[in-house]
Amino acid sequence: MAPGHGDQQFIVMMIPHHDGAIAMAELALSRARRPEIKALAASIKASQTRENAQMRAWYQQWYGKAVPAWPPATGWGWGWHGGSRGPMGMGAGMGMGMQGGTNLSALSAAADFDRAFLEQMIPHHQMGVMMASMAQSNSQHPQLLSLQQAMVRVQSDEIRQMEQWYRSWFPDRR
Repeated sequence: MAPGHGDQQFIVMMIPHHDGAIAMAELALSRARRPEIKALAASIKASQTRENAQMRAWYQQWYGKAVPAWPPATGWGWGWHGGSRGPMGMGAGMGMGMQGGTNLSALSAAADFDRAFLEQMIPHHQMGVMMASMAQSNSQHPQLLSLQQAMVRVQSDEIRQMEQWYRSWFPDRR
């Protein structure tokens, strides 16, 4: 693998992953009943929007071009599959690949939005933590490594909080 290629792949794959979390968070801002979910959604939307902007700027600086759409025409990737059409798997066949269980149409139609949000955001964040953790071993740019470490820390904290809420609010569900 060429130096920095791992960083390039990470950015190309993490931006659409973040876009999925941002879309889920936007739904939560209008649909969630619990203020805790709305506050978490606002935080996710703000932080991941900032991170995407930073990764786009670095990509332009480091590789001299805009971040390409996923999946890239070259076909390179990390080998994660799950029956999806891309990192967020917004089409049919919602496997547990890069999308981490995200299905916006099901979330949007959920009778109990708060429960469905937690059931989708927890595995989504778990996938993000895995991606950022794996990428750290090959990161060539200290700035990106620092961001990856922050992603792991913040999203792991959010996972613990969401799991606590889930156990408390839906004791019969898990």
